[in-house]
Amino acid sequence: MSEVLVVTSKVKKLIKENGGCNTSAETIQVLSDAVKALCQRGVDVAKKEGRKTVMARHINVDHL
Repeated sequence: MSEVLVVTSKVKKLIKENGGCNTSAETIQVLSDAVKALCQRGVDVAKKEGRKTVMARHINVDHL
């Protein structure tokens, strides 16, 4: 299990308020893994461009 990168209480609150559903611990881990993957892709793109700063344009969320 890797480090949690999302605020669990805020995710649970959002899901509860928007859908009336409970949130499993597995959901939090999947979201954290997705954030990690998005960040890594941003790092990869920034490095490819010769940058040391990840910018919003380096994070592609068009598929979401």
